[in-house]
Amino acid sequence: MKEIAEHIHLTPRALEQVFFLNEKIATHATGISIREAIFEDVIELFDADFASTFLWDAVSRSSRNGKAFRIPQEMMDTYEEHLQPIDPHTGPMRSYRRAVLAEEVMPYEELRRTAFHHEFLGPIGMSSGLNMFLFDGAEDIGDFRLWRSDDREPFSEADRLLLNAFKEPIERAAIRQRVTYAGLTPREVDVALLVARGCRDMDIARVLDISTATVRTHLSHAMEKRGCANRAELAFSITTSYPASNDR
Repeated sequence: MKEIAEHIHLTPRALEQVFFLNEKIATHATGISIREAIFEDVIELFDADFASTFLWDAVSRSSRNGKAFRIPQEMMDTYEEHLQPIDPHTGPMRSYRRAVLAEEVMPYEELRRTAFHHEFLGPIGMSSGLNMFLFDGAEDIGDFRLWRSDDREPFSEADRLLLNAFKEPIERAAIRQRVTYAGLTPREVDVALLVARGCRDMDIARVLDISTATVRTHLSHAMEKRGCANRAELAFSITTSYPASNDR
């Protein structure tokens, strides 16, 4: 990562952001998905004007559960429900299995003539695009879709190379998280992590701003799902499922 960052001549501020993001990915350990945890950091590093992140639903063969930056929610809903079939980018970009510039798939002048541009990109001025899709083997486990507005410099090959350098670390963090917290809800993960850190029920309740009774309910469900007889076994199962050191 350091060699790539230095090779593309980042500013000192951008280099600092790269190292911060890399460390955040490597040490991620919460119930929040790694995509959501670093979404705003990725937007800031790549100076995107618009962004979204989705999960791929293999059953419906469509992107779902989108989270957006500066894209109105009604547009996100319309995209999920109606516009995906006419999206000329997503399918081809997924097939690259790496960070890819939108212009690699379709020149912008050609894109401007599509119905997708008229209905989704154009109305809010999305122009230059940079996407990256994440995988666990053959399984699509999410993406980052970044856009700049018409009046900005487009994303460059250097931007693509830098985003691609984060691909494997993000995938490892996502896979680690899936293995470590398999079967648990995000709140059960939060409780289990605090148990693993030695917190008492009253401490967990204060940190998560929930009642001690709710803490015990989540704890009971987590232990049952993980086949643990007590909180010590739960803590052990969480801390040994997929050690964070594997990402180093």
